[in-house]
Amino acid sequence: MIITIINLTSGKVTDEEVQRVIRAINRQIAEDFEPYWSFGARLRLEGNSSSTPSKQSFVDMRGDAILYLWDKANVKDAEGYHETNNKGIPCGYVFTELSKKLGEEWSVTLSHEALELLGDAQVNLLVQGPHPNGSGKVVFHSYEMCDAVQDESYEIDGVKVSNFVLPLYFTETNEAGGRNDFLGREYDGKKLKSFGINPGGYVSFYNPATGKYGDYSRKGDKRAAKRFELKEQAGSGRGNLRKRGSGALFGKKMAAKSKTGKVKQ
Repeated sequence: MIITIINLTSGKVTDEEVQRVIRAINRQIAEDFEPYWSFGARLRLEGNSSSTPSKQSFVDMRGDAILYLWDKANVKDAEGYHETNNKGIPCGYVFTELSKKLGEEWSVTLSHEALELLGDAQVNLLVQGPHPNGSGKVVFHSYEMCDAVQDESYEIDGVKVSNFVLPLYFTETNEAGGRNDFLGREYDGKKLKSFGINPGGYVSFYNPATGKYGDYSRKGDKRAAKRFELKEQAGSGRGNLRKRGSGALFGKKMAAKSKTGKVKQ
């Protein structure tokens, strides 16, 4: 997969800086991500013929998907999301102003979005797992590579990139000696468990019992709460895509099944 990067930051981020970040993320994908997940991609910066993103006409795309770097903090001025694109082309946004408000390098956000686009390009994959509140109920977790550990980053060639989960994360069995995320940081002497959440992170899920999507973070996590607030204000985040896109259709179908007793809670 070739992911086209379009720099629409009005000169606030130079192409030279974007190229430096792209080089680091391409190394991350090839050397860190792909060995675990067995699939990868290459990011490539292209020119732009417009100052704003377009949802229907990707005239500047020279690959299989497109990510816009945009110097805005909301999507109201952007012309939609990829689930409404009539060609089904994976598309996403990295809002540099939102990254600043979160106190996060935009390179981390781009890394995050690129890895999650790789994992679920159409934003429509869900994995059955336990409810994050520990109730023992079954829900369907969004297939996201970085959300649970999104407050963690590391450096490649001096560029900060996002931590990400590993395949075992999406299994209910916490294998002895297994690793659920790339960095494997410990909190209170414990590493990330399957379907778990590290400080500053969160998970999104569909609950068939209620027919609704929800987000969940660790109790009292102010960092995660701030992230929720800013993303809601901006209308950004893949969780919002699921609530409005094909994931919402899946949700309606699952809700209908749960009423017939075909989906156990």
